[in-house]
Formats: sequence, C-alpha cells, structure tokens
Amino acid sequence: MTRVSGILLAAGESRRMGATNKLTLPVDGRPLLRHAVETLLASRLRELVVVLGHEADRAKKLLKDVNATLVDNEHYREGQMSSVHCGLAALADPCDGVMICLSDQPLLTSGDIDFLIDAFASRERGSILVPTYRGRRGNPIVLANEQRAAILGGGRNLGCKRLIERNPDLVTTVEIDSEHVVFDLDTPEDYAELQRRLGGQSRERRATP
Repeated sequence: MTRVSGILLAAGESRRMGATNKLTLPVDGRPLLRHAVETLLASRLRELVVVLGHEADRAKKLLKDVNATLVDNEHYREGQMSSVHCGLAALADPCDGVMICLSDQPLLTSGDIDFLIDAFASRERGSILVPTYRGRRGNPIVLANEQRAAILGGGRNLGCKRLIERNPDLVTTVEIDSEHVVFDLDTPEDYAELQRRLGGQSRERRATP
C-alpha cells in the first residue's frame, strides 16, 4: 500500500483577510484551522504535520488534543516555502509521498484527500501529482519522496510552484469533478461566498459526502 503523509501549512499572516486571522473563522461549527486538521485526520494520510507561525500560541489552543505533530516555523515571514521545509524536516514516519496541504481550503473533504492518495498510488509516470479543476491547477499537491529530498537540499527559494514549472515531465495531473481543490479563503469576500455556499450554516457541521 502506498504510504502518503501530510503537511498542513498554517503559518501565514492572512493579511488579505484584514484584521481577522482567517484560521479562527468558523466553518461548520469549528475554527477553520481545526476544520482543516480534522478533515485531514479523517483521511488515509499516514502522518500529519501542522506548521504554525503567525499567532502560533493561539493556533495551538485551537488544536488542543488533536493527533498531529505541531511545529513552529520561526522563519514564516520568509514565505510559504520556509514552512514547506519545516514540515518536510519534521516528518518522522517512512512514506512514499508527501501531500502539501493549505489550511484555507474549507470545501475539501477527507474523500477528496483519499482520492488524491489513490491517484498518486496509481499514477503511471512522474513524481509530482497536481489536481486540476476545469484546467485550473489546484491544491493539495503530492510529492514523491525523492522530491522531498530535492526540496530539502535545494534551498528555501526552490518553491513547489517553481519545481512544477521547471519540471513538467515530472508532473501528473488528475482532474477533480468539483472545485474543492481551487476554492480558498483569502479575503472577506471569499468568506462571504463560503457562507453563501453553506447556506449560512457555517456554525453547524455538515456530514461529509
């Protein structure tokens, strides 16, 4: 069985959301950060590392008692790739691939995560799996273990996006039949759209399809 571990990037300052730390916004009755973590823990990911930075102590309170490894990225202001490095270095269990997850994709379900794990396991080529929706590149992506070593050895400026763009021959794309992989929360307008989609019920949990 293909073993895939996960890294959840949750260190950013969410400046485009204004004064509110978006990871505290309620989604299905839980703060967005806890919603994201519980979604991943309900999947078949082997191990989960959550990378914290901005307001790390506050984030830790939101994740009290979760079965995940929490690590602090002291260099989070240097950009997302510093958190990727931090998360990759913190993984402890052997794995065949690593899923790089964002904390602001509230429509993702554990079923979506398992679908990507299966797609990674059954791919015929490449060492990077990228989900797409109607031709748009989405997240999370999955990196084969050899790419983990390449990123850790390549400096913080390599970047997953740059890795994908520079090595198209290594990339396998998989089309997803929903926009879960391309919808994220960056602005108050995005959160209002999420509220609309959930029918104003963000404080109540929905059953996962």
